[in-house]
Amino acid sequence: MTPARAGAVAAVVSGIPSTVHALFTRADVLAATKAAGTLLPGRRHRPGVAAGLIAHVVVSAAWTGVLAAIARHHRLGGGGGAVAGLVIAALDLGIAARAYPAVRALPRGPQILDHLVFGAVTGALLDRPERTDQGTTSTTSPGCSEL
Repeated sequence: MTPARAGAVAAVVSGIPSTVHALFTRADVLAATKAAGTLLPGRRHRPGVAAGLIAHVVVSAAWTGVLAAIARHHRLGGGGGAVAGLVIAALDLGIAARAYPAVRALPRGPQILDHLVFGAVTGALLDRPERTDQGTTSTTSPGCSEL
């Protein structure tokens, strides 16, 4: 699967853990989206849904690019992607939580699970063979070129 598709799917499903947590705790299901909006320049203290969606797309695309670069040389799969997601969570939440109050206020567990799901889904989808125009699958290994 192409990195763009893998990242898009992962970006959508990665919010499931925090959404489910918010529903069960009767919290704001858009709190994480709003908090992400504060990551955009000039919005540190102005959470918002539209800004959050933009920030989420940008951050997800960036991390997908990193995972795709790794996947070109090493198969990630779901397990490796999950580990990568935990590393991403440590970076994202560690850095963002210090600098952005709205991110710091989010429940940490669901956010870590969101990152784990993002990594696992991205890693698994990047390992899927791509369909060719002829309806067959390409089985070229990462890092190898076709003759």
